Amino acid sequence: MNNRNLTMLTDFYEFTMTNGFFTKGIGDETVYFDMFFRKVPDGGGFAIMAGVEQVIEYIKNLEFTSEDIEYLRSKKIFNEDFLKYLSGFRFKCDIWAIPEGTPIFPGEPILTVRGPAIQAQLIETMVLLTINYQSLVATKANRIVRAAKGRPVMEFGSRRAQGGDAAILGARAAYLGGCAGTACAASDEIYGVPAMGTMAHSWIQMFDTEYEAFKAYAENYPSSSTFLVDTYNVLKSGVPNVIRVADEVLKPMGCRPAGIRIDSGDITYLSKKCRKLLDDAGYPDCKIVVSNSLDEYIIRDMLLQGAQIDMFGVGERLITSRSEPVFGGVYKLAGIERGGKIIPKIKISENVTKITTPGFKQVYRLYSRKDSAAIADVITLHDEVIDNTTSYRLFDPEHTWKHKSVSDFYMRPLLKPIFRAGECVYETPPLEVLREYCKMEVDGLWDEVKRFENPHTYYVDLSEKLWNLKHSILEDYQI
Repeated sequence: MNNRNLTMLTDFYEFTMTNGFFTKGIGDETVYFDMFFRKVPDGGGFAIMAGVEQVIEYIKNLEFTSEDIEYLRSKKIFNEDFLKYLSGFRFKCDIWAIPEGTPIFPGEPILTVRGPAIQAQLIETMVLLTINYQSLVATKANRIVRAAKGRPVMEFGSRRAQGGDAAILGARAAYLGGCAGTACAASDEIYGVPAMGTMAHSWIQMFDTEYEAFKAYAENYPSSSTFLVDTYNVLKSGVPNVIRVADEVLKPMGCRPAGIRIDSGDITYLSKKCRKLLDDAGYPDCKIVVSNSLDEYIIRDMLLQGAQIDMFGVGERLITSRSEPVFGGVYKLAGIERGGKIIPKIKISENVTKITTPGFKQVYRLYSRKDSAAIADVITLHDEVIDNTTSYRLFDPEHTWKHKSVSDFYMRPLLKPIFRAGECVYETPPLEVLREYCKMEVDGLWDEVKRFENPHTYYVDLSEKLWNLKHSILEDYQI
């Protein structure tokens, strides 16, 4: 999916605003924009950052074609010199982003853009689109994988995704979030997400009998045969025919059945009965795979009820994050640079969660030296340094009387340079590396933060200097 020019995939008001910036002579002023989100989907304790690689691909291919310029000219509202500027467009911004696979929390900048106002404004839509969707799916995948308690989860959602890009990039995000693979062959070809799959009901229906269908499949794929057993009757037909094929076809070839898949019915009950049938027949190593509109809650309940399941296939409720299908990332102006000084900008609302945090910022994650567990995140001004040689005072930005001092900690800055003056300075790690990094970082969170319901609040605090700046601006705006 590289080399796709998506420059025109933007909201039309980006053009009306940037044309206005140009005509008013402020289009080249240096501005600072932050992307952040306000709420974790599904009431969870954290989200997973994803989509940075696709932001990089998008930025690298920014270019207005002659057809794009003619389209804009046809609207008859844009300044001709502005269209000439777009014709010679070259991206010159700096971008910082939190690496993919990192747990992220509401209110903290997950991507920051600094550069000419026209350019920083024009990329808003695609930055949000790309990170919002993949972070949504990666977050949902991570919840489902954690519910499976170490059992592999396959992403099965291509046919229910909202379009081709959603299927391919959703599979990528699901793998990043912890899934073992995907049913989407294109995501394997493009991104290396392991593609897996066996048969549909139509395979079985193409033969006169279920036995013949299983036999033909075993002859074609003797070392990796997983049989779909619910076309007719799981316990009276499907599993007995698998055992018969295993005895008559696979055993003489020196092979064993890889697994069975159940896609309907009372899966918990059926999995227990199937396990006994397979074990009694001498196939305790034959895996039981299940699918059929699963999510983290259904998986958790089935396992609590003693289901005998080795692998899950999860489709529509993962690829669409059906329970909460929007990741509400926003992109807000945080500052303007004039005369060598950064003038902080704020958006005020009666809804406290919608009040933005002004200025050019960095995010630090503090870890305990004792067990490397994440303690809290601190948003600071970009040039602040946290001293970890002494105790550091954390306080709740909204309820400042809630505070504590931490010591014996180390920290790391989360926002990493991605572009400098329009040139990419970041090498995206292989997806497999990002997946392992994600698992390691999630493992480093307290179990209480990882609860599905009523998770412990992981604190994202402001440094004292940043808190004072924000509240001094709020005081100035009081009427």
